[in-house]
Amino acid sequence: MSKINSLRDDITRYGKSLFDRGLTMGSSGNISVRLDDGGWLMTPTNACLGWLDPARISQLDRHGQLVAGDPPTKESFLHQAMYGERPQSGAIVHLHSTHSVAVSCLPDVDPNNCIPSLTAYYVMRVGKLPLVPYHIPGDASLGDAVKGLAGQHSAVLLANHGPVVAGKSLEAAVYATEELEETAKLFLLLRDQNPRCLTDDQVRELEARFPRS
Repeated sequence: MSKINSLRDDITRYGKSLFDRGLTMGSSGNISVRLDDGGWLMTPTNACLGWLDPARISQLDRHGQLVAGDPPTKESFLHQAMYGERPQSGAIVHLHSTHSVAVSCLPDVDPNNCIPSLTAYYVMRVGKLPLVPYHIPGDASLGDAVKGLAGQHSAVLLANHGPVVAGKSLEAAVYATEELEETAKLFLLLRDQNPRCLTDDQVRELEARFPRS
C-alpha cells in the first residue's frame, strides 16, 4: 500500500472514531494531513467524518489545487493558513465539538487564553488557546485571522464555531483535540468553583519538557 493510501485510511479511521464518540456530527468538522511533496490530503466538502470513503478524500498540491478525489472542505483555507505558519505540523483537526463550542460562545472568556491550565496534559497537548473573533463560515478572511495566531499557538478556538488544532502527526492532532474537548468540559463544570489551576512555574516546566508541534 502506498503512503498516500495509508494516510487516506488513517483519516477515515480517525474520522469515524471522532464521529462515533460524538465529537463531531452531521457533515461538520474536517481533517487534513500534510504530504511529503508539500501538498495535503483533506476531507471533502459536505462529508460526514463517520462515513468517509478513502478514495474520495481530496488530494491537493502545494498550491492548493485539487489533483485527486472530491473537492475539499470549504474550510481548506483554515488548514492552509495554519500550515503556512507551522512548518513543523503534519496534521490538523477542526471540529464543532460541543463543550469546546460552548466555551467559544461565552462572553467573558480571556480572548488570549480561553481555557485556564487545569491539567498537565492540557498544557502538554494544547497550551494557550486564543479566541479568533467570529467570522461567517467559509469567509476567507478567517484564514488571515487564524494566520495571525498560528505561529505562536498549535490550537485556536473560533468564536461561536469550534477548535482548530495542529499536531506533528494525525494521531497527535486528534489526541490534542480530544484533550481540548475534555478540558473544555472540565472548565464548564468548574466555572463557578474557583478551581485550582497549575501555577506559571508548573506550566513553564511542562512546556520545557514537552514541546508541542
